Amino acid sequence: MTTRDFHFELPEELIASRPLAERSASRMMVIHRESGEIEHRMFRDIQAYLRPDDLLVLNDTRVIPARFFSDDGKIELLFLDRLGANRWSCLVKPGKKMRQGKSVVVAGSTGIVVDIFENGDRLIEWDQEPDLNEVGHLALPHYMGRDDELEDRERYQTVYSKEEGAIAAPTAGLHFTPEILEGIRHAFLTLHVGVGTFRPVSAERPEEHDMHSERYVISSETARQVNEAGRVVAVGTTVTRVLESLAREGSPKLEVKDHRGETNIFIYPPYQYKAVDVLLTNFHLPESTLIMLVSAMAGRELVLKAYKEAVKEKYRFYSYGDCMLVI
Repeated sequence: MTTRDFHFELPEELIASRPLAERSASRMMVIHRESGEIEHRMFRDIQAYLRPDDLLVLNDTRVIPARFFSDDGKIELLFLDRLGANRWSCLVKPGKKMRQGKSVVVAGSTGIVVDIFENGDRLIEWDQEPDLNEVGHLALPHYMGRDDELEDRERYQTVYSKEEGAIAAPTAGLHFTPEILEGIRHAFLTLHVGVGTFRPVSAERPEEHDMHSERYVISSETARQVNEAGRVVAVGTTVTRVLESLAREGSPKLEVKDHRGETNIFIYPPYQYKAVDVLLTNFHLPESTLIMLVSAMAGRELVLKAYKEAVKEKYRFYSYGDCMLVI
């Protein structure tokens, strides 16, 4: 199996660059794994596919305005991870201007490159930390083809977002409203979505890809609920990665304790799911780790057939787009 096996053609006009006025107005494609049937529904119909003993697991991370520009306009920085007082791991462009010892000024704050990591990220120490909310911008995915706007500050967040630290939104959750969520049994975990989400698979074969790592937190109460659920419904690929990382080998059960750590699990066919029974997810980029994860659950052929039908039916793709329920 090669990375190219997960390719599909997508007309540019189907990429959603802006959100719908109403969160729950998104369309929802339903894929039945056993029969191969594909249905076209609305997201607000989701409860019709849930059972009383189902548990939705959601990612309550909150996106921070992590994109900055130097005062002279020559350097772009993406604040990735706080590593101490006034110390951040940053992705910088262009890297050649930010060698070790070089300084940069952002909104009057001066940062110095004190280390360069193996992957090219810079450790920058600031005399005073730039105010993320005052001068930072949301790092919207490049495929939106625009800079962030005031509306995105809340619309690019789930209604249940709480724990700050993500670079990108867990987009499968963007469709929920408080009213829809109120009628469904649910629990939360936290995974801070990193920039690696957007990094393409450059290796010819998936198994050669170096998967990015992301930080997560899950409480003992959520683990207990997962273990007791009839079916576990993962809202998004981030939730899926945490639950599958923690599932015991040969068993879907999670150890019932508070977990805090990092996961670099890479899920692609023929991976066998242990903890997750149902997946709600958006439509993903061709040849991405995310479409591979979905293919591991529903089968590559069925997923590509569904994507082809989504193009034909003019579904909206990617972060602000429509969604797919795999049952």
